[in-house]
Amino acid sequence: MLTFIGLGLFDEYDISLKGLEAVKEADLVYAEFYTSCLMGTKPGKMEKLYGKKVHLLSREDVEHHPDWLDNARDKKVAFLTGGDTMVSTTHVDLRLRAEKLGIDTRLIHGASITSAVSGLTGLQNYRFGKSASIPYPYESRRGTKVISETPYDTIKQNSSFGLHTLVFLDIDKDKGFMSVNIALKLLLEVESKRGEGVMDRAVAVGIARAGSEKPVVKAGYAEDLKGFDFGKPLHILVVPGKLHFLEAEALVKLADGPEEIMENIE
Repeated sequence: MLTFIGLGLFDEYDISLKGLEAVKEADLVYAEFYTSCLMGTKPGKMEKLYGKKVHLLSREDVEHHPDWLDNARDKKVAFLTGGDTMVSTTHVDLRLRAEKLGIDTRLIHGASITSAVSGLTGLQNYRFGKSASIPYPYESRRGTKVISETPYDTIKQNSSFGLHTLVFLDIDKDKGFMSVNIALKLLLEVESKRGEGVMDRAVAVGIARAGSEKPVVKAGYAEDLKGFDFGKPLHILVVPGKLHFLEAEALVKLADGPEEIMENIE
């Protein structure tokens, strides 16, 4: 049996009781934290709570050479991930590989940032469109900086339908965790290049350390928000579309947004 367990948002205590029980019953426990990290804990703290050794897997171990899967043929194996267990397509692929090997699989879900964002911001979950991801820029062969314009296009498309956009920020082995500030600067650079009015005077909401005791949630115009200090990672960004009056009120009162956004409501 291979049991996929979502650990939630921030630290080792976010695991569900059902998930904790499954970990304690497992013969082997593996975890990957390259798709999502629990910033409020470390493997040692997890092992102390779980009472089990946690074997950390690299991207290579999960995506290309998951030889450890063979252990699940005759043992109870737990596979731990941050957030919810099946949000990443990598985990869906891993589950399909296990099924092809004749290994039974089980899912134990955890809190996901996709649902937490609605609670923290007051933005209604059914009013979100397609999500986007902002990668770090890279240098072309000619030595010029290349910024992906795909997130800009996604925000533009969602906005045309009045929908909000959840923007995931890059986690790079060398460059580290992308901040809301960097993400907004990149979007504004694309705006400066294309001038299509997608980010010009757009309201944005930055969230830091969701799931912790004191998460930061701050709304404002993109140009102003890029200088706000969100503190330590993990960060995530939302670019709202058309606002319902309750959503606008929530951004003003719960996310310290500017009063003017109350004027742009349904």
